[in-house]
Amino acid sequence: WVPAHFPRDDWALAEFDGRPLYEPEDPQRAAHPDWGTLEFDYGRKEVRNFLVANAVYWCEEFHIDGLRVDAVASMLYLDYSREEGQWSPNEFGGRDNPDAVAFLQEMNATLYRRVPGVITIAEESTAWDGVTRATHDNGLGFGLKWNMGWMHDSLGYVQHEPVHRKYHHHEMTFSMVYAYSENYVLPISHDEVVHGKQSLVSKMPGDWWQRRANHRAYLGFMWAHPGKQLLFMGQEFAQGAEWSQEHGPEWWLLDDEYHSAGDHRGMRDLVRDLNTLYRAEPALWERDSDPSGFAWVVGDAAEDNVFAFRRHAADGTPLLAVSNFSPVVRHDYRLGVPDDIPAWQEVLNTDAARYGGSDLTCPDPVKPESGEIRLTLPPLATVWLRPA
Repeated sequence: WVPAHFPRDDWALAEFDGRPLYEPEDPQRAAHPDWGTLEFDYGRKEVRNFLVANAVYWCEEFHIDGLRVDAVASMLYLDYSREEGQWSPNEFGGRDNPDAVAFLQEMNATLYRRVPGVITIAEESTAWDGVTRATHDNGLGFGLKWNMGWMHDSLGYVQHEPVHRKYHHHEMTFSMVYAYSENYVLPISHDEVVHGKQSLVSKMPGDWWQRRANHRAYLGFMWAHPGKQLLFMGQEFAQGAEWSQEHGPEWWLLDDEYHSAGDHRGMRDLVRDLNTLYRAEPALWERDSDPSGFAWVVGDAAEDNVFAFRRHAADGTPLLAVSNFSPVVRHDYRLGVPDDIPAWQEVLNTDAARYGGSDLTCPDPVKPESGEIRLTLPPLATVWLRPA
């Protein structure tokens, strides 16, 4: 949903009655510098009402589950993509746009009041404070915010050859420094898989088997990480070709003649199992916005390309997630665990044969010794364990 700007088409909203009406009268303020479009005048009640009514219309009349609001940062800042002399400060001398803030607060408050269960998601690329804070606490009132930092950092990490990943280890751990500043979505944005940037599985290094293994390990890490998950179409079955708006997703890759060669069904089954386990494991979502729901077990094993952390349910029940982003098997890998759990059971392994992996799994419970368990970590894989 795009309330940030609108086209200059003669037949549309631009100079609607022969003069600026939906856009500001100041041409410099009205023109969007990046997209050749016009910005809305959020200071006019009629314009705000038009936009709020439109948001409500989609959700009430068409039963849309939620709205992802585009380019929120371009609305919030008067100097967005503008050089000095191309913008004027607000009445308080600042660079933020109070009219846009008031509009977003009104839109979110109205939508959540009138359409219970709806969700609004902000694509906001800066560190604006309170994007997902309630409007009565002076926040913008969004339900969730895209975690653009996590997306860029983690995609940067997995695109490196495993031998170089140790120099980029922090790109996978830095997100936890700010994970609880907002309610986040972990997105794989449409912008990251078009215009020559390649599909997610094709971004991965190595041969086709390694690319798919990297893809599976990455999704296992993503589903265990605090925040909600958002894939772009085609990623749930490892489509190798970049997205094409003319052709849509390549569903035929799931047909019998392609199944054995590309094992796209294995990726689809993994995503299905990730979703099923996510719903069944309160540790993955009950404390999603609470720092007590997360604890690093191994966050500094850069030389090993290994990450391990626990998620905790409201009653304290843990789930242990371990990712090995190295193409080598790691035998007897030692991980600290709580003393009060007698054994751990593997509940997900992205290296399982049914997903297209090498099937280096651990079907038997693992018992700790002296506060540690010893695991054999499969190559390029993520493993989840819970108390047996």
